[in-house]
This record gives sequence, C-alpha cells and structure tokens, in this order.
Amino acid sequence: MPFDKSKLPSRHVSVGPSKAPHRSYYYAMGLTEEDIAKPFVGIASAGNDSAPCNTTLDLQADIAREGVEEAGGMPRRFNTITVTDGIAMGHQGMKASLVSREVIADSVELSVRGHCYDALIGFAGCDKSLPGMMMAMLRLNVPSVFVYGGSILPGRFHDKDVTVVDVFEAVGQYAAGGCPLQELIELEKVACPGHGACGGQFTANTMACVAEAIGLSLPNSNMAPAPYESREDVARDAGRAVMALLEKNIRPRDICTRKAFENAARVVAATGGSTNAALHLPAMANEAGIEFSLFDVAEIFRTTPYIADLKPGGRYVAKDMHAAGGIYMVMKTLLEGGYLHGDCLTVTGKTLAENLNDIKWNPDQDVIRPISNPITPTGGVVGLKGSLAPDGAIVKVAGLKTLIFEGPARVFDCEEDCFAAVERRAYEKGEVLVIRYEGPKGGPGMREMLSTTAALYGQGMGEHVALITDGRFSGGTRGFCIGHVGPEAADGGPIALIENGDLIRIDATTGQIDLLLDESTLNTRRANWTPRTNDYQSGALYRYSQTVGPASQGAVTHPGAKAERFVFADI
Repeated sequence: MPFDKSKLPSRHVSVGPSKAPHRSYYYAMGLTEEDIAKPFVGIASAGNDSAPCNTTLDLQADIAREGVEEAGGMPRRFNTITVTDGIAMGHQGMKASLVSREVIADSVELSVRGHCYDALIGFAGCDKSLPGMMMAMLRLNVPSVFVYGGSILPGRFHDKDVTVVDVFEAVGQYAAGGCPLQELIELEKVACPGHGACGGQFTANTMACVAEAIGLSLPNSNMAPAPYESREDVARDAGRAVMALLEKNIRPRDICTRKAFENAARVVAATGGSTNAALHLPAMANEAGIEFSLFDVAEIFRTTPYIADLKPGGRYVAKDMHAAGGIYMVMKTLLEGGYLHGDCLTVTGKTLAENLNDIKWNPDQDVIRPISNPITPTGGVVGLKGSLAPDGAIVKVAGLKTLIFEGPARVFDCEEDCFAAVERRAYEKGEVLVIRYEGPKGGPGMREMLSTTAALYGQGMGEHVALITDGRFSGGTRGFCIGHVGPEAADGGPIALIENGDLIRIDATTGQIDLLLDESTLNTRRANWTPRTNDYQSGALYRYSQTVGPASQGAVTHPGAKAERFVFADI
C-alpha cells in the first residue's frame, strides 16, 4: 500500500523541491522516483569478520531487504561495530567491550538521525551489540524489529558437546597440569565449529531471549542457530513486520513498557541467564524513561523459578532450547504459572498472550522444566546488598552447590594480577579473591573476568573460592562470582577499603554481602584512601570514564528519555 510520507522523518530528505539535492544522491544509487516516494527503512547490521558471532549478519540483513520491499518500503542498510568478548577477554582489549555498547547505540542513532529513516531493523550477534541495538531502537522510537543472528552449533570433543567456555577452562586445567598441551590444541580447533554466537546461555543468548520476552523480536525467532536455513525466513519476515508496524505506528516504547521489562527479567532468571542482563535491562529502560534498576531486576530474579537447564550451569545449549520449543515455550510455562504479563504488546501487533496461545508443551524434551518441577524454586541469578555493596551486586547461582560463603580476602587491583596469581596457584582454598578498580569508571570499561574464573574452574577450585569484583563476569562464568559491586572502587566504595585477610561473608539465600569490619576501622581506612588515576587519559575510554554512571543504573552515559525534549520519530 502507498504510504503518506508527510509525517514521516524521511520527508526531510525526499519530499519537495528543496530536497532535490538530497534526491540526486538516491538517483545516483539507482533508485527511481517511485522508490524515493517509499518509506525509508534503516537496516543496521553489526556484521563483520571479527568473530563467528557476526559473520552471517550482513547476509541476513540483505535478505531482510526483500521483506521490506515486498511490503512497500525502501531498505537502506548500514553497519556498526562490535567488540567480541571471546577475543577481547583476558587483556586490556576487554576495556573496550562495554564501551562498545554505547558506541553501537550512538552510531545507530546518528545514522538514523542523519539520514531520517522511518523505521529500523537491527541485526546483532555478539554480546554488547544486542543491548546496544535495542537501546538505539528505544532512543529513536521509530517502528523497529530486532533480529539475533543466531548461536553457534556446539563443538564435539571426547563425545561431548563443548563451547568456547570449555576452552577457557581447559587453559586452567593446562596451567594446573591436568590437561596436556596437545589436548588443549585439539579442543580449541573443534570447540567453535562455524558461524554464530556462543552457544550456552551466556550474554548473547540471554539478551536474545530478552528481545523476544520484551516484544522487540518475532516469536520464537532467536534461538534458531546461525547456520539454519530458517534464519533466512526470520530475516525476510522481519522486513515485512517492520512495515506493518510503520503502517500501524507501533513504536518500541509502546512495546517496551515497565511490564515488558519485568517479563524480560523473568525470562533471564528462568533460563539461568547472564548477570550482564542486570546491566543491560536498566540501560535499555533508561532509553525509554523507565525506572528499572539493579534492585528491581534482582527482586524479580528472587521470585522466579529456574526452569531451563542451560550451560554454563546446566547441560544444554541454544540449539537444544530451539529444538525443545524455544523461548516461547519457556514463556508459555511462565505465563501459565502466573509469572508473566500477558497483555504486553509485541512486534506482531498482538499481545504476548495472543502470541503464546498456540504454543503447546513438548513432553519429549528435558531442557525446559514445568513450573511445578523447577530446577530450583528461585531464579538462577540473585541480587546482593550489604556493607560491602551498599549500591548492590549480582551473582549467578545457577548450578551452584552452596549459596553461602565466608572467607578471608586476597586483594588485587586489576584482573591481570589476579589471573597471574591463579596461574601460580598463589591463593588458598576458602579465600575470597577481590578484583577492584575494574568498574565502569575505574577500569575504565568494566571488564569481564572469564579468563580468571575459567582458570579457577579448570584447576578444580571453582566451588572452593569466591571472587568479588566491581567489574563484570561473562555469561559463561561459573562459580561463586559476585560482580557489579557498587559503589565501585574508583568512587571510594567499600571494595576500595578491603585489605588482605579481611573477612567477607556472602549469603545468596538472603541476598546479603558484608565486609566483616567495624565502622571505626572502615572510617579510618576511608580517611586514608586516595583516588587512583587510571592509564586511560585520552580517547574513547577517557571520554567514557568521564560520563558513565553506576552499574546499578546500567552504566549509562546520558540521562535518557526522562530528559529528552522531543523524540526523533516525531521530527
């Protein structure tokens, strides 16, 4: 059907005599007068050759063009960056990872603003590109559909499914003398057998589930692995769907309400998802002007049953979840148990309950449990608060045998020092390893600690020590690992005052984390504490450190929708 462009953003670059110079550029690219009269749909791809997470995204984005064209739109593809955690992990490059979330959101925003696109389809594969893309959608508030590029298929090693996390853990085994070098080399060659993002319920798959739960992705579209031909159908359908949203003027903020964010947090908990969701959901909410902090997320986690048996705490990967019935079967189970808001609008134009209406329970699988028989009665992720973390912290408990830990601190002021100590086995069973000055501001960039936690597991010590940081943990992390401790050390939080030997107590059953010191001792240390200057005093990391807020609010770098004067979609 023909669209009236008189109220669409693209009128500013395509309608009227004064826009003749603008139209000349479109003619240069082969568009016709009829093409220019159509709505312009931005197709943002995070595709690149940096890692297998992203290598199929451009192809999928190009297939989405077909759906847009079939429905009467004019697709305009552009690309954004990614920083891939599996390659950035364990060195200074990891400081770029969380910062890339903001760069992705900003670059998509700027491209859409500059070219006045009327709608948006976003393709993402690696961890930060998913929330970054959805943040841009909420910020711009043009009709939008999010598409995940799909997960990698599991590798096979010694007749078992393996993922990249097994390789990280094998590094620890090798350092401990438990894995021959040749076996490590053989494992690294088969762990990642092709295209797609990490296969377990790590950050990418967690946020892919969030995209469906919050209503920005088509139903049961994101768990299909990257190599599956069905991904082409998903891409084409996304093109058609965004045009239907444009016709009905359904926008991301109509879909991503407070209730929708609550649904998303439920699904993270039910699937034992990444603790990084507690960072990304508040950041996304900020773009929509919704108050949704770490504590809001943690309260939902606390009251949600854990029902999907996924790695790293469980047995299965995304491919198995897809075969079992997908995230929509998880959501149907949660809805029937009274844990979801069924009246939330989605990109289908229907409510979540309407989308779920035809989903039937699959009895021939054991990836997803019924609500009546959960893996654990409360969520796979728990929020913590106490004298060590007045502004909160988070721990993934999925798969943990013990939820209470008390021990003396061994303190490190950066991840490298802790990793070196772990490699040397320069720590003791029962200790709490503390990595500080790795927060959003102090790092800067809030690095993940997968190399260290995986090495501990590889040494067989994953259940025998705890690790606390004002940085983050990978979605692939296992063990008693507490991240997002706030206030961070760079702001003089209690984590900056810990000394070797101080007793720390963590109780994930009550949500408590305490530094067992009297207030007078803490006050003395606080009076003697001086802020540290990090090594990044120029460039993107410097600029990020000057603007980033606390992890408990999503580590965002601007005030969000609460402060905006107008929405781009209404220009």
